[in-house]
Amino acid sequence: SGIFKSHDYRKGHFECPPYNQQTIRSAYHVRNIEVFKLKQLKHPMDIFMSHDWPRSIYHYGNKKQLLRMKSFFRQEVESNTLGSPAASELLQHLKPTYWFSAHLHVKFAAFMQHETNSKEELPKATKFLALDKCLPHRDFLQIIEVEHDPNAGDSLEYDAEWIAVLKATNSLVNVTQSSWNMPEKNGLHAKWDYSVTEEAIKEVLEELNHNLTIPCNFTLTAACYDPSKPQKNMEPVHTINPQTTEFCAQFGLTDINDRIQQAKEEGSARGECEEEEEEEEMDSTGSAEEPSEYNTDNSGLSSINPDEIMLDEEGGDEDLSTCSVDPSPDHPPEFSTSFSDIRIMPDSMAVSSDDATDSNNEELDKSGLSKQGEEKGCTERPLKRISGDENGNGGSKKIKRRNQAIYAAEDEDK
Repeated sequence: SGIFKSHDYRKGHFECPPYNQQTIRSAYHVRNIEVFKLKQLKHPMDIFMSHDWPRSIYHYGNKKQLLRMKSFFRQEVESNTLGSPAASELLQHLKPTYWFSAHLHVKFAAFMQHETNSKEELPKATKFLALDKCLPHRDFLQIIEVEHDPNAGDSLEYDAEWIAVLKATNSLVNVTQSSWNMPEKNGLHAKWDYSVTEEAIKEVLEELNHNLTIPCNFTLTAACYDPSKPQKNMEPVHTINPQTTEFCAQFGLTDINDRIQQAKEEGSARGECEEEEEEEEMDSTGSAEEPSEYNTDNSGLSSINPDEIMLDEEGGDEDLSTCSVDPSPDHPPEFSTSFSDIRIMPDSMAVSSDDATDSNNEELDKSGLSKQGEEKGCTERPLKRISGDENGNGGSKKIKRRNQAIYAAEDEDK
């Protein structure tokens, strides 16, 4: 998946190589159509993976220990704005057995007991787990045993329900920058429920002759890197993936990459992109955007994570002295009694005492105090996007690792 940013959440997937300074970031921002399609699933789900943490999940684990390790999360935890509200919506809807996330570079386990809608419904619970960076003396690995049907095959298989959902929602595909809302039961849409029937699932099975095995049809679309023949300054090109083409043709789905390519050839996509760039430069704070469907948004907050590897322009280096992480009068340090700082967690998901050995001061020193939010700093000061470097010089932006020194060092955590 990607990360949640409200200003891109309601847009279509329009990005493709070669990227510019805007699309290289917006390409990995979650869109409402993904969330809408996933919410159509009804069958039980074992494992869900997301890059972002679901918002509010920190209330269901050892919150005090989390803030001891990552004290710079305090402001967002107290305002309940850390993580993705869209992922939180899916967590409450899908109720998977396990949910694994990344992004914040800290080990954290939680156990969330879901409410039941009726007395007949069996209560469900989700075991959440996030792991730390893959570095020495960090909790980056954990073994989880998941039950498996011994009679099932070992090959990857299609999910018939998901393919039926893709077919049902195919008309909702959007490859433009225009913002729009998904259908909902508000009197404005003739259809809002795109969940599929057992008959639709049977039709998919018949299309596949009841063979759900995913074909091994990988095709090389880019030359492998050859260190003896370095090719510098090669501009990436938009490539149509043969596997995607075959998959979409088999089930009658829209190939988004092909649709974008068609739009580019017609010249419309390029013109719209240039117009959008001019508008964004005129108003870099995003004030012209329509309000998000969520009442809170993490795009203007920092989630200042010194460990995060970020794209250049995703966030500048900031002095943390301007960012208060102390509890505000409106958000006292202790949460309401409805949330416990320590919830009962399965033994296999327990946070070890070694998790607290990570030094926040060392993290801050190593990072240069980089921030994640691109539009606003902690002081809500608007940051103007520029096309050149800090000195006003023009030039193309490069993807960089802000923590290269961490990877190069033999043992930074001693």
